[in-house]
Amino acid sequence: MFGFLKKSPIESKSNPVEDMTKKSGWISRLKSGLARTADQISDLFGRGGKIDDDLYEELESILITADVGMDATRFLLAELRRQVKAQRLTEALELKEALAHDLIKLLKPLAKSLETDLHKPCVIMLAGVNGAGKTTSIGKLAKYFQGQGKSVLLAAGDTFRAAAREQLMEWGARNNVTVIAQQSGDAAAVIFDAVQAAQARKIDIVLADTAGRLSTQNHLMEEIKKVKRVIAKALPGAPHEVLLVLDANTGQNALSQVKAFDDALAVTGLILTKLDGTAKGGVIAAIAKAHPIPVRFIGVGEGLDDLRPFVAEEFVAALLGLDE
Repeated sequence: MFGFLKKSPIESKSNPVEDMTKKSGWISRLKSGLARTADQISDLFGRGGKIDDDLYEELESILITADVGMDATRFLLAELRRQVKAQRLTEALELKEALAHDLIKLLKPLAKSLETDLHKPCVIMLAGVNGAGKTTSIGKLAKYFQGQGKSVLLAAGDTFRAAAREQLMEWGARNNVTVIAQQSGDAAAVIFDAVQAAQARKIDIVLADTAGRLSTQNHLMEEIKKVKRVIAKALPGAPHEVLLVLDANTGQNALSQVKAFDDALAVTGLILTKLDGTAKGGVIAAIAKAHPIPVRFIGVGEGLDDLRPFVAEEFVAALLGLDE
């Protein structure tokens, strides 16, 4: 379904069996990553019985503890009550199916694929707090875009974190991708050079790393605004995408980050990382209700194939413990 590995011309034909195997492996990892919430949901509805106030109350508690948030939880429960009344549902298992329907309806508008063919180079700037997984996500994105037949260049714009440049250089080496970096210097200058190099070399996509910063650090938020302005000077209209990388384990704090970074940078898409067993996953619903921005990719682990485009139906099936 999603081609990650760059193939030679001889190997470029799709292999349906291989594609299905990869999809099956991805779904399995996603289900494993969201098992914490799925187990609670399955336990609740697995008891059977009738739909009553106690069932709604338990479901409310599970959704809130799964990081869905108060606003999205109230919205979902209201939608469920409306469906129960309209369709005259009575059994607990019927409520689980209705919940899946309502979650997909809420999340599907966020499932918008990343368009990279409208500009050459397409400049993608990544931002986020320390430890969210920006640099690792860039390495995986480079592999993903190569799988689409795109040429990629990386900009080592994180000039603050120790070894950030070296980490990105390693990802570049693994993917056979050029990395533009400086021993020391201004992040904006590094990315400016990278954009110019991409233009000269006719590169398809530039992935620009930036230093992690807390959304409450006003001086650092002003600095990242400067980086964005400098990119626009290097190439009018760029960056064409501003992706905010979020650690799924931060729960409702992720929603605060979305609001702050969007105010500063006009974020065009999100990458939700570390859905690897400890995260509860419901924060996507909170974002969808309170501050809807497309979720471009989700990540479930450290492997190169562990970052893929967000598909609402797959995510909801994993979150609720449903068969695809």
